[in-house]
Amino acid sequence: MSFEVEIQPPRPEVKAIAEKELRETEEVVKEGIVALRKLIEEDKTIYFRTDDDFLLIFLRPCKFYAKSAYELMLRVADFKEKNAALLDNLLPADEKVAILESNVVNVIKSRDHKGRRMLLMNCGKVWDPSKVSADQLFRLLYLVHELAMLEPETQICGVVVIMDFEGLAMKQAMGFTPSFSMRLLSFIQDAMPLRLKEAHVVKQPFLFNMVWKMFKPFVKEKLKSRMFFHGNKMASLHNHIPPTHLPKNYDGDLPEIDYTSADWYPTLIKQEDKIKEWNSYGHRKNK
Repeated sequence: MSFEVEIQPPRPEVKAIAEKELRETEEVVKEGIVALRKLIEEDKTIYFRTDDDFLLIFLRPCKFYAKSAYELMLRVADFKEKNAALLDNLLPADEKVAILESNVVNVIKSRDHKGRRMLLMNCGKVWDPSKVSADQLFRLLYLVHELAMLEPETQICGVVVIMDFEGLAMKQAMGFTPSFSMRLLSFIQDAMPLRLKEAHVVKQPFLFNMVWKMFKPFVKEKLKSRMFFHGNKMASLHNHIPPTHLPKNYDGDLPEIDYTSADWYPTLIKQEDKIKEWNSYGHRKNK
């Protein structure tokens, strides 16, 4: 597995998942695309591309209901506007040092047993909030999601997040600000055009309870049902992702992770045009 964005068309077995879980048949796709394109073209307050491939990014997580996909686009536009101070014209080079030196956000090279991308957040001792602030942590996640959205198989199968809190100490716990927790949850629950299938919290010490208290009030029922807390019991994690698809770090059969976000940096740079393009979408600026 290489550090590449997989933009090739979905394999037959993934197409079967799309049909079963997302109603993705030729007829439904065609109808959804036509209806969504019409909604966007009629709304002069927003700007988004309207070609088929781009519209699929929003139609797939909404099971091809055009109105839901359109509403998701509006929420994306609102979120970008509300968080313009962090996201306006954000490019990988803006967070080059954090990506090359911190390894707070990593992507496991292989997919899990259900074809899902696995995002790894190292929120414990690996994270030094004095070097990478919570705002920067969010910007890193935002950049990664921009790449994940481009992958047809990820659009269909979704993503899984593993949050590793090993060695969490007071400095990390204090690094999670209330504004960060609200922003992160608002993004995940309302403004992320990806299917977040599961979020796994692992190796969390007792201090994690303090962090969780800050997040908990903002977690809606749907996300709550997809969150799992494992502590050091990797067998518990294996109930969701088998060892055959996990690295040794989580008692899996795959080799220990020997790469960091630095290895993904060239991939981000390679997709810079797509990221610049994404920066231009949203509410139209009043000229």
